[in-house]
Amino acid sequence: MKPNFQFDHNRFYATSPQPCPYIKGKTEQRIFTELRGNRIQTLYDDLSRSGFRRSQDVCYIPACSDCKDCIAVRIITDEFTPSASQKRCIKKNEDLISVELSPSSSYEQYALFKTYQEVRHNDSEMLQMSFKNFKNFVEKTPVETKLVEFRLFDNRLMAVCLFDKISDGFSAVYSFFDPFVKGRGLGNYMVLWLVLEAKKLGLPFVYLGYWIKRSQKMSYKDKFQPLEYFTPEGWKRVLV
Repeated sequence: MKPNFQFDHNRFYATSPQPCPYIKGKTEQRIFTELRGNRIQTLYDDLSRSGFRRSQDVCYIPACSDCKDCIAVRIITDEFTPSASQKRCIKKNEDLISVELSPSSSYEQYALFKTYQEVRHNDSEMLQMSFKNFKNFVEKTPVETKLVEFRLFDNRLMAVCLFDKISDGFSAVYSFFDPFVKGRGLGNYMVLWLVLEAKKLGLPFVYLGYWIKRSQKMSYKDKFQPLEYFTPEGWKRVLV
């Protein structure tokens, strides 16, 4: 997958190969650029539509020489209808109160984030994040970013979703939740929340990042249909 790098004369760089965090035995390499200049939001819109993802003030795309498994995907919101299981997920979580905030971090969020990493992703580098690193992860953004907290009636923090607003939709940056809560499907619920909110606003897409069929952590994304994936010829609908 070779993206078009004609973006406001930005410079693009390649990382050195690293062990892939998703497929055992593979190496990962990325092409990245800084979000800077006079038209950052427009640049970010264009990069997002070309398969890039954001982390703080950097946008990146996989550029692995021997693997093409990471595929950028987006949900078509105006055609989306929840499946029977997704309707049940929404029903189970209708008692949650969503609070939309500016991208600001707290020790409460950090504690939940650490618990989530320890239980769900104990082999991830993110497990080593200090509160300062977490604060930068959440707050260091040059684009329009929102954070949503999902709480119970007693104010208990259950889940957090960080996302960006771009011209044609929402881009899900990261989400985490209480891993000890069973039966709610909190991860799926946050995706559904984004889709339904985008639909209300008339935004056509929710960008979900990379779908990786061979990775259990990333393969769930094809449950949200209809879905488009990014190819060298542009966005194409996934056939399921």
